[in-house]
Amino acid sequence: MTAGNESCTAGLTSMSYLTCLTYILEEWTGVEDIGDYLSYAFYILWLFFPLVVVFVLPGVLIVLFYVSILWLHIYKRKNEIKEAYSHDPWIGAREVLATLWDGHGRLWHGYELHGIENIPEGPGLVVFYHGATPVDYIYFSARLHIMKKRRCRVVADHFVFRLPGFRILIEVLGVLHGPKEACVRTLQNGHLLAIAPGGVREALFSDEMYTILWSDRKGFAQVAIDAKVPIIPMFTQNVREGFRTLGGIKIFRSIYERIRLPVVPLYGGFPVKLRTFIGEPIPYEPNMTAEELAAKTKAAVQALIEKHQKIPGNIFRALMERFQTQKKED
Repeated sequence: MTAGNESCTAGLTSMSYLTCLTYILEEWTGVEDIGDYLSYAFYILWLFFPLVVVFVLPGVLIVLFYVSILWLHIYKRKNEIKEAYSHDPWIGAREVLATLWDGHGRLWHGYELHGIENIPEGPGLVVFYHGATPVDYIYFSARLHIMKKRRCRVVADHFVFRLPGFRILIEVLGVLHGPKEACVRTLQNGHLLAIAPGGVREALFSDEMYTILWSDRKGFAQVAIDAKVPIIPMFTQNVREGFRTLGGIKIFRSIYERIRLPVVPLYGGFPVKLRTFIGEPIPYEPNMTAEELAAKTKAAVQALIEKHQKIPGNIFRALMERFQTQKKED
């Protein structure tokens, strides 16, 4: 072993770089035949590489969230020195965030938004199917901001407000936790508001069959009735193929029902084709009950799923749709 190392360093014999590296490692560690161990280690790495990738890719979203938060802190500090926008100091920051997330959607998912003409000029309640992550809603709001210069507030689960560092992002983007009165007030002030009635449960425990998990929730419908605004149904094609969860494992369902926190692991981040479809608005009708409006909204979202999503969802097919030359018609 020592002779091999000396030959390697002296250049007396012809030997590859990897062979030299092996001799050096054997000399340093004192382990003989270390090349066999390295070969086995590389084999294990190659074998499990796909598994590692599907759990690492979701981290890209987390990185983007904290890049957004860092940018907001930088922007806030800059505006303490120079107030560029007296009426709303966050206008420029929102423009940058919209460009950042829209760029990610275009590059990674070839993101498309269809039916934007169905968004009313005034207030409205956007109701959408919740994928394993809300990334499709983020792309939608970014594209809406770029195309229409409009903001869309969103209702989020309580755990989002506990995420470290997210406070400034929540404030700037106008994320709400509720209650109903706050949602009604937002709509009465002329804003768009988005909500996924299925919430975290639908995100974690729906699957490639795209089952809507709204239970008997009708609070969103009562909000629309009280605010006298239309409901706009929305669905994103292949949203379940971009990210998936291990919600089919019973132990994770049991843990969630006990603590009501999203402890179910997710995997993916696959660059599948994402297309968001906005359906025709469901107009406000003073004589319609919350139960009737909720049922009508659920049927509208289900219709979008049946029209635009091949069921069961398939990751490979969704990846191949990135190479289609023609955009899908609305």
